Amino acid sequence: MSESTSTRRPRSGRRARRSLATCAVLAAGVLVLSACGGSGFSDTGSQGSSDGASGGGQLQVLIGSSGQAETTAVTDAVAAWSKESGTPARVSAASDLAQELSQGFAAKTPPDVFYVSSDLFNSYAASGALEAYGDQLSNADDFYPVLKQAFTRDGKLYCAPKDFSTLALVINTDLWTKAGLTDADIPTTWDQLKTVAQKLTGNGVVGLSTSAEYSRLGAFMAEAGGGLVEDGKATADSAQNVEALKYVQSLMADGSYKFAADLGAGWGGEAFGTGKAAMTIEGNWLVGSMASDYPDVEYEVVELPAGPAGKGTLTFTNCWGVAADSKNKEAAVKLVEDLTSSDQQLSFAKAFGVMPSLQSAAQPFQQEFPAQAAFLAGASYATAVPNQEGVSDVITDLNSQLEGLANGDPQAILQRTQTNLETALKSSGS
Repeated sequence: MSESTSTRRPRSGRRARRSLATCAVLAAGVLVLSACGGSGFSDTGSQGSSDGASGGGQLQVLIGSSGQAETTAVTDAVAAWSKESGTPARVSAASDLAQELSQGFAAKTPPDVFYVSSDLFNSYAASGALEAYGDQLSNADDFYPVLKQAFTRDGKLYCAPKDFSTLALVINTDLWTKAGLTDADIPTTWDQLKTVAQKLTGNGVVGLSTSAEYSRLGAFMAEAGGGLVEDGKATADSAQNVEALKYVQSLMADGSYKFAADLGAGWGGEAFGTGKAAMTIEGNWLVGSMASDYPDVEYEVVELPAGPAGKGTLTFTNCWGVAADSKNKEAAVKLVEDLTSSDQQLSFAKAFGVMPSLQSAAQPFQQEFPAQAAFLAGASYATAVPNQEGVSDVITDLNSQLEGLANGDPQAILQRTQTNLETALKSSGS
């Protein structure tokens, strides 16, 4: 899931009620678009595949779709551009995006335009697979800085951020009220979070639950002023990160925080939706999951409580990659510019629940989707997940260590990660 509903407006600037329906069923499809018409979250899908051929005048567009709503929205947007520009285009939804891209790059027949996840960006860029076109875009300065940073290498913006997600605190309002809590109890500090988590725990319900992974616990590190990499150097074993994990341990020690797997759930959203947890920390993809899987659960979304260093959260994003081997680079860049326009991104937001990557789209997005205000607010202080080559493997190992955090040694976990990070960064030349 990691790597996005009543219609009541928020009662304050930092909280909001749920208000979005979302994408539903996965469906197969490869759609061909021509000039005469025709027809976030995840980086993989199950909607068929593409041969990846980048041929002549027809643009090949490969996406990793979260479902039929996303596939249809992107297909329709490309069709409209195709009709207006006179450039035919073919949209395919990948069953395994990373695998299909790797095959296309190896065969020198990649799609012209495709989704690139931030964790794979540096590997693709280092191998020469990506065209560095981002600085050519007229809206390049409008992207959120943290998103631009995720897709910048050697001072060049390689690709346009497609959209993004952040983490926030999600609260079951029925359980909140039953615990005797009110609006005044919404936590804004770690101490307050601990207090409400304890009050919400009991009768088979745990106060807080998340997955046992850096992409959730990393938010606590950010709130403590830490992180895994800073200025290209490993910082995993910093005092700030140790403090963050010890804080999480303290919640586990009093029973108010359990990992989703320990509750028999696959992820935090499931633990929350099934009523096993009163709160979770998830991204805006949760809105769609709740609407489709747990429509009767009333909840609110608020910003994560500030830690010792202030507010913090993590952000996740993809970009629109253009292949260095594409025979249609000029048309590909023009298509991306259209797909990342404010109007088009707001249309995607309505269709499948993503948040626009343009700062200028923030106000209209918030007006349209007040329930997502807390997610959007995180854009101004979010930290991106490190994306240097080899770091994803280090994070995978860290996740396995975090599974045993309740009885583990935070310092030892982070020292191991520090060693692994230093090796990975040295190998990548960072």
